Amino acid sequence: MARRILLGLLITVNVVLLFRLIWSDHGVIAYMNMRNRSVKLENQLREVDAKSLELSNEIRRLKTDRAYQEMVIRDRMNYVKENEVLYIFSGRTDVAQGAVDDEKKD
Repeated sequence: MARRILLGLLITVNVVLLFRLIWSDHGVIAYMNMRNRSVKLENQLREVDAKSLELSNEIRRLKTDRAYQEMVIRDRMNYVKENEVLYIFSGRTDVAQGAVDDEKKD
């Protein structure tokens, strides 16, 4: 009789410990969720680092490279040199205010 009680008690303790090992706040499932979140955050951090490096390179080029500055100004702000004609097609949505101002001057 005492053996059965002891065996039942040990089985109950093992079931409780197994439950806590798997489903508790610090269990295996919580660990796997945190691990997946960690991997996602590391990937996101790598993407942000790459974007930051790309932007830093662009800033450096804008500060030092006159040809790149001109290309960016002409492309993004639609500036033209003298005796050039700028064609803006209706499907283009990134038309800058500079092109509109230039047209008003003529």
